[in-house]
Amino acid sequence: VHGGERYLAQGDIKLVKEALRERGLLAKNAAHLVKDQSFVIPNYSWWGGPFYFIGLTIYDFLAGKLSIGKTKYLNKKNVLQKLPAIKSSNLASGILYHDGQFDDSRLAINLVQSTVENGGTMINYMGVTGLSKDNNGQLNGVIVKDEFTGKTYHVKGKVIVNATGVFTDDILNMNNTKHKKMVVPSQGIHLVLDKSFFPGEEALMIPKTSDGRVLFAVPWHNKVVVGTTDTLIKDTSFEPRALEKEIEFVLETARNYLVKAPTRKDVLSVFAGLRPLAAPEKEGQSTKEVSRSHKIMISDSGLVTVIGGKWTTYREMAEEIVDEASKVADLPEVSCKTHHFSIHGNIPASHADQSDHLYIYGSDIPEIKKLQQSDAALKQKIHPKYDATYAEVLWAIECEMAETLEDVLARRIRFLFTDARAAIDIAEDVAQFMAQRLGKSEEWAVLETKNFIELAKGYLLEDYSPKKETQIIN
Repeated sequence: VHGGERYLAQGDIKLVKEALRERGLLAKNAAHLVKDQSFVIPNYSWWGGPFYFIGLTIYDFLAGKLSIGKTKYLNKKNVLQKLPAIKSSNLASGILYHDGQFDDSRLAINLVQSTVENGGTMINYMGVTGLSKDNNGQLNGVIVKDEFTGKTYHVKGKVIVNATGVFTDDILNMNNTKHKKMVVPSQGIHLVLDKSFFPGEEALMIPKTSDGRVLFAVPWHNKVVVGTTDTLIKDTSFEPRALEKEIEFVLETARNYLVKAPTRKDVLSVFAGLRPLAAPEKEGQSTKEVSRSHKIMISDSGLVTVIGGKWTTYREMAEEIVDEASKVADLPEVSCKTHHFSIHGNIPASHADQSDHLYIYGSDIPEIKKLQQSDAALKQKIHPKYDATYAEVLWAIECEMAETLEDVLARRIRFLFTDARAAIDIAEDVAQFMAQRLGKSEEWAVLETKNFIELAKGYLLEDYSPKKETQIIN
């Protein structure tokens, strides 16, 4: 959750101010998930210290009252105290600055819960296969397909919003096959390593690597996440894969700065994500030069489409989209209430014990602990190395719309992203537990296990077979 110090360097002051404001609001609206993360930039030249100190002091100033911490200049000794894992040779000084950190899929789940609590209807695993129009060519609904039963439905609506990220053009094609390409996917990858490679609470930020990219090493869920890349991708996918050149770039760059050099076998998980960048207006423009700000378009048929943007500014994007959609549907004008809207799970940051892995559940923590106390089986750990329990699996399927093994082990409990080998080891046991609780067959559990293990192998750089370390819960 960041203002985008890189966008400041590019001179995009408007985007930085917008993102810093939204970062501050999110830190209050979802305090259980968003935390202050201090970053240190090590300088290996005499000019680096003054240059970055001035730039990041401006960054703080732009945040105004919503600033989450003040930039500080560090001497070499202080840098090594903060970042004991980095190489000290030729180190001159450092700059410490503050940004926000969160868990992306947990916030998405909390937003779904908040929507339901406020009268919205959320539907999972219902894919849009077509758009419907009236006699005047105006959109009046969508054709959707239940991905489990195969049954299709025609859902009518006064206005339709296309907020589908890298798949935006697929929906635009349903509306008009002759439309101009609007989104260019840019891939970023992360490697997850054991905390021993980067102990401590501070994060590392290298503002300019060998090819001009930014490198981060950030503590996350008691691991360290190293990345990222910015690679133009031609084809969109629900499961983007890290390219070999990206993996080598991140490993090689990390080795240049870390005392303990990571190798391929040290990678606990590698994952890729696609950024839905607005297509560049100039021919040959690189993804790094394309603005991260969002754009809203309204087609002749009334389809409201949003492209670009980033997680940090999601709330402002939503506000603008709803305002535009309301005009298209001729709905009464209503003032936005989300600036200071407490998202599901929100508790004051001072009450969130982030040493307890349950902190991501916020105000739901007492309910999960009740489940653990109600049944000895639910108190049992999913994996002997980690604290997550079967109560969290039950919570995911009963209260968080989890339908598949991947839902649980990737986007409710983050095993796939923090330790893919551990996720593979427990896949069968968790699938059996889910089958029992959801009333599914043995065949369902076997197929879910097979599909998940196949998926999880793509998150590792070496071949791996599951080890039987846990017992199936009856």
